[in-house]
Amino acid sequence: MTRPSSVGPGALMSVVVAMSCHAGRPPEPVSTSNPRFDWFEYRGDDSVYKLNRAGPNDYYNPILAGFYPDPTIIRVGDDYYVATSSFAYFPGVPIFHSKDLVHWTQIGHILDRPSQLNVDSAGVSRGIFAPALSYHDGTFYMITTLIDRGGNFYVTAKNPAGPWSDPVWLSSIDGIDPSFFFDDDGKSYILNNGPPVGEALYDGHRAIWIQQYDFGTKTLVGPRSVIVNGGVDLTKRPIWIEAPHIFKRDGTYYLICAEGGTADQHSEVVFRSQSVMGPYVPYSANPILTQRHLDAARPFPIETTGHADFVATPNGDWWAVFLGTRNYGRDLWNTGRETFLLPVTWVDGWPTILTGQATVPYVHARPNLSRQAAAAVPHSGNFSVRDEFDAPALAPYWEMLRTPRERWYDLTSVRGSLTLRARPESLSGRGQPSFLGRRQQHGSATASRVPPPAAPLATPTLPVPHAQSQGGHETPAGQLGQAQVQVPAPVTAAPVAPTLQAPRPLQSHAQGAHASPGAHTGQSQVHVPPPPLLPVAGFEQSHWTAGQSAFAGQTIGCTQVQPPPEASRVWQ
Repeated sequence: MTRPSSVGPGALMSVVVAMSCHAGRPPEPVSTSNPRFDWFEYRGDDSVYKLNRAGPNDYYNPILAGFYPDPTIIRVGDDYYVATSSFAYFPGVPIFHSKDLVHWTQIGHILDRPSQLNVDSAGVSRGIFAPALSYHDGTFYMITTLIDRGGNFYVTAKNPAGPWSDPVWLSSIDGIDPSFFFDDDGKSYILNNGPPVGEALYDGHRAIWIQQYDFGTKTLVGPRSVIVNGGVDLTKRPIWIEAPHIFKRDGTYYLICAEGGTADQHSEVVFRSQSVMGPYVPYSANPILTQRHLDAARPFPIETTGHADFVATPNGDWWAVFLGTRNYGRDLWNTGRETFLLPVTWVDGWPTILTGQATVPYVHARPNLSRQAAAAVPHSGNFSVRDEFDAPALAPYWEMLRTPRERWYDLTSVRGSLTLRARPESLSGRGQPSFLGRRQQHGSATASRVPPPAAPLATPTLPVPHAQSQGGHETPAGQLGQAQVQVPAPVTAAPVAPTLQAPRPLQSHAQGAHASPGAHTGQSQVHVPPPPLLPVAGFEQSHWTAGQSAFAGQTIGCTQVQPPPEASRVWQ
């Protein structure tokens, strides 16, 4: 996963933004009870899945829709596990289980304790980059990078659903995107993206490093070596070689990596060697996966493909998970970088995923595996999910920003409802706000919730980002080629009529090798509609929010913010 060197901590993902009300004048005195919510419902209805319907022997792509980037996959017996990046969201690193590679159930998060994940004050796009799963001799491993605060580390577990250990830090390994490789002779190795030897020849010049690791002493062993310098062909100045994974097939070592940066030039490439330490020879037909050469105006384009990981089934078939984006315009998307699945084909001892003009399909034939029942919470195709808040713990798809240091939500005092406690932390700051969100998983999506009738500061059902299909593409209502977020005005208990301002487009826009905030010319741009103006009584009204990012995706949820003493809020 690309980490730019020229931008600061706010790069790669824009700050989560609230699509609701901030006070425009001093508050009026009314009840300050914390709001309760009886249920939450999310509905996704993309036209592409109506035009491309999966048959009984097919599956939909992406297999994990929404902000699930940088996928990693392993098989243990007949069980498959996938984990993805989580940045500054908590809990961190969602992990999923499947038996057929099609139906995935989230079994938890790998980093679900504050002792494992400190993302206090982190920019939304910082935090956890690119986890890599491994399994060896009865132990599960997850190795990753915590950006800006500690670097590379790994955790272990006997059960992938947890609990996972506290981090083992790898302070002597710089760079990002580490992964383990366990060889047949009992030796283990760490791979990662790091700076090249000496001075970089150009911006984006990186290298893939390898070194032996001793789990008994938790130390690196022997020389640290570069096995790929720059990428497939250094003379062509390839950028951001990263996300390395080594696997072994028929006695040959294969190294797969992402190349080209995580935007529209993204790709997957492969090398092979007869020795784990190299030399590694690139495939003459690289890249083995990319969509960068295709017409961006094609219907329902899937772009930015790369950052793959492979898995072999018991019957000898190979499959790849990789990230991609469902764009509604050139370099524009709102559902983030998502997890896709396609078969791997072997030709003359080399693996490939897509060649020529082949596009990533929305519908594909299922793997030759025993079929399992559909997941209780779907993650692909069109679907709806309703949470009645009747369990003692939050459903695993709920996320919060940064590490919680106190409990500010309640599911037990009043069974069958969610209560949020107002705190003086806003979504635009660097604190830990009273915010719970779930991923937007469709270009055309509606989210709604209703508090109990007697609760103060009641809010009606709110549709949150909604797109309509025009001309074969998912395009926003009334705004061709950009995502339009329509925000109805919340209603307070006090009889005050809100004044709405017309929303402007909210768009995710990535260009070049990296995605970053809109202040950086030629990179990601995020346009935020002005909030409706509404007097707030006692504390800022609970409201729906939509968090937007070019690098990751959009989250939709509910928050409660206590205003500062001066009772005057400024939109940030």
